[in-house]
Amino acid sequence: MAAARGIAEAHRLRQPYRNLAGALEPPTIADAYAVQEALRTLWEPIYGPVAGLKIAVTTKVMQELMGIDHPCGGMIYSRNIHQSPATLRLSSHMHVVLEFELAVRVRRTLAKKAAPWTAEDVRAEISEVMPAFELIEDRNAVYRETRPTTLIADNAWNAGIVLGQPIAVPASLDLNGLVGRLSMPSGPREGRTDDPMGALAWCVNLAADRGRPLEAGQVVITGSVIPTLPIAAGETFSFELEGLGSVAITATT
Repeated sequence: MAAARGIAEAHRLRQPYRNLAGALEPPTIADAYAVQEALRTLWEPIYGPVAGLKIAVTTKVMQELMGIDHPCGGMIYSRNIHQSPATLRLSSHMHVVLEFELAVRVRRTLAKKAAPWTAEDVRAEISEVMPAFELIEDRNAVYRETRPTTLIADNAWNAGIVLGQPIAVPASLDLNGLVGRLSMPSGPREGRTDDPMGALAWCVNLAADRGRPLEAGQVVITGSVIPTLPIAAGETFSFELEGLGSVAITATT
């Protein structure tokens, strides 16, 4: 709990990101998730109950950026879920940046079962999909110096999400390889979804193994298809996923 209190206080005071050290450093990945769970008890009274899950460092493009070779899970709190078009007040954050994702919502609670959930299993449980921005509060971290255990303990830096209009899609639609196009003042960017159902299955299994399964109606963001980017006051970003609509955000001071 001391590590969780330290992280919560660092956010409150807007202190630069630092890897946990000494007695506060989680010795294992499992310990890091225990710190994240302790942080939940401190943040739910502020940000509302957990209403979804995130997967960090999922896609190859993000693993290369972070220098981490495995995914990390985090929680999304209900008061940090926004609908498009959204306004991002930069003064409410220390150093917020954006990621560009496929979000999915599940139709029922996906509890632990005898065999691990597979990509095919979780694909059948999706009720809606939508493009999304993730708000990343990295507190000016040096990405390649970030330890996975501290990233996990720090809730994988999630500061909220912005969701586009949800749509139902046929079960036959392959959600892998969809083109994502970002329109921004400095010019367009493009990427593709990279095994989002594999990422979702990983997240579902992690949550089930930890005794807090993904619940009916909750949302999961499945990994950024374009590397993390900053947004400046006065700028508007629009992100479109092939066949799934778009999401927009404007930054103010």
